[in-house]
Amino acid sequence: MRADVAAPSILGVRHHGPGSAKAVRAELERLKPDVVLIEGPPEADPLVALAGDPGMEPPVALLAHAQGRAAFWPFAVFSPEWQAITYAREAGVEVRFCDLPAAHSLALPEEEEAVRLDPIGELARAAGYDDPERWWDDVVEHRGESGTLHAVAEAMAAIREGHEPSGTEALREAAMRRALRRALKEGFGSVAVVCGAWHVPALTDLPSAAEDERLLRGIPKVKVDMTWVPWTHGRLAARSGYGAGVASPGWYDHLFSASDRPVERWLAGAAAVLREEGLPVSSAHVIESVRLAQGLAGLRGRPLAGLSEVTEAARAVLCEGDDLPVELIQRRMVVGERLGGVPGSTPMVPLQRHLREEQRRWRLKPEALPREHDLDLRKPLDLGRSRLLHRLNLIGVRWGTTRETRGKGTFKESWTLEWHPEFDIALIEAAPLGITVDGAAAARARELAAADGTSLADLTSLVERCLFADLAGPLPDILQAIKDKAALDGQVSHLMAALPALVRAQRYGDVRGSGGLAAITDSLLARICAGLAPALTGLDDDSARQMVALIDGVHSAVGLLESDLWPATLANLARRTGLPGIIEGRIVRILFDADASVDDVSVRMARAMSSGNPPERAAAWMEGFLSGGGLLLVHDPRLLAIVDGWLTGLSAEAFVDVLPLLRRTFGAFAAPERRMIGDRVRSGAPMPANEVSDADDDEQAAGAVRTVLEILGRA
Repeated sequence: MRADVAAPSILGVRHHGPGSAKAVRAELERLKPDVVLIEGPPEADPLVALAGDPGMEPPVALLAHAQGRAAFWPFAVFSPEWQAITYAREAGVEVRFCDLPAAHSLALPEEEEAVRLDPIGELARAAGYDDPERWWDDVVEHRGESGTLHAVAEAMAAIREGHEPSGTEALREAAMRRALRRALKEGFGSVAVVCGAWHVPALTDLPSAAEDERLLRGIPKVKVDMTWVPWTHGRLAARSGYGAGVASPGWYDHLFSASDRPVERWLAGAAAVLREEGLPVSSAHVIESVRLAQGLAGLRGRPLAGLSEVTEAARAVLCEGDDLPVELIQRRMVVGERLGGVPGSTPMVPLQRHLREEQRRWRLKPEALPREHDLDLRKPLDLGRSRLLHRLNLIGVRWGTTRETRGKGTFKESWTLEWHPEFDIALIEAAPLGITVDGAAAARARELAAADGTSLADLTSLVERCLFADLAGPLPDILQAIKDKAALDGQVSHLMAALPALVRAQRYGDVRGSGGLAAITDSLLARICAGLAPALTGLDDDSARQMVALIDGVHSAVGLLESDLWPATLANLARRTGLPGIIEGRIVRILFDADASVDDVSVRMARAMSSGNPPERAAAWMEGFLSGGGLLLVHDPRLLAIVDGWLTGLSAEAFVDVLPLLRRTFGAFAAPERRMIGDRVRSGAPMPANEVSDADDDEQAAGAVRTVLEILGRA
């Protein structure tokens, strides 16, 4: 080292620490270095200039991706590294990254999580603290003094004595030293290094360059691409190479940005959040909560009230002991979920750039917190939003998830939108499929249709997804794949699993503007009806229950079509013998609900509950029949009488045998239904079937019938 070159200044920090960020900024302003080296991948050096773009809004992250692997280096405004970048940009000083290149770190095999020394925990115990986080907050985060950086570095040196780095950690520190030597060799008079405090001792006393070069020689390497991507506060812990977890990013952001009186400002903000929710919180509440927080800090010997103190004060005073408002403060302020942004000049694959254009076109802003959207597909704006979200789902970017729609109608959709930083990786991985979202989604649909492992049900579901996404291009290929697969698939259960999605696609085709599905649907339904009876023989209990679910799915789907084939098939099956009890009971219930012309259901139930049948079969029959809900027993005393008579007639041993089945059947009823059935039974013996008078029912219903006829204008 030349005589006119000062020794490098190694500033050890805790990543995403507001106190560390303030201390680093103050120390850099004092040192005025000629170059700043920051822990991070050197491939990102050309991207540093973008940090000064007005469109760059932390939290953001550097993303490196190569050969199906990716790594992130996140930055918040309160991250020491971000403040170092900001200082260097404003001071006109060169800034470089000095970690192991991502080209190497992404090529190395992933290491198992090693159990290593916790330096902060060791220092906290040495200082008499049982909570490492609290010790670090008291010593560094709540002070923000540059002198603490040197004290922490000395403490880390003592903790690291006897520790020999290995694996990726050794390679990273060797790469940092190589970058430091290069900067010194280039003649920079003053060099500042901002890195994790754990690495400070490794950069203070440099071993021979030959030793580091020997360690780094020959390590694997891949081609990587780097870019900036938006990040969120809630995911600041997702960092490559070390754990940088931040449990309270909103609180840390507040500590960094509050110019003075952070406790007072925080509790005043908490009061504002509660007032927005209609909770009565006065200025007196805020004053008393501040006093309590400061009093707790004094009792605990803390230089400033920390998050635990302000939370306890808010719970006791602002929330009056209620935990629900505390959870609101936790969600809105302590985590303070926020999604950053990157400028349009950031390097992106064409697919990412097209999505940004589509988001602006359809006025859908990515947000970190879940937001609900109710869409009316009759409106061009909402229809465009729906198509975009369905297309993104096809390429694996699940920005939106559908939820149950309020009301009825094929023109309504309800979505919950929540953006995750990992979606940028999915977009990059999908980039070879196309340069636009619709092009990539269509290519993905063709890939799925041609894949060997795609089942018939997957193919019919794919038709539905393409219709929702308004992708007509892949439909001929998918429909041909369905024809080919269905012709070779003799499993009736596979055909039944495939039919519902195909029927929905045919039904919604009128709204979405597609057709050509009716012939395939009719063919599948005909094959199902022809092969259903043989498929129901010889089934064990689990297979019978799976078949009941398939029958329900087909029945619901056929309800959207005009077909007499399925009801006739069920009616024929109901007259057969030898069906599993749960399947027979379910078929009878479906026909009963449809008012089909079959034998009286009470006769069928009495036959199934007769002493000639094993109790287990009778219980299974009841499970199948009553799986549609328990109100039937409330409103039809004949059926309740049959069930009650069968249950009371069981022997003790038989009752114990069928009890699990009965619990499963009646446990599925809603609580009000179970209560009403119990009330009917407790009020007296249910009316036997031969004592029920249809005339009584007609007389009781006459008033309601007249009212309905008057409403319909048919009185």
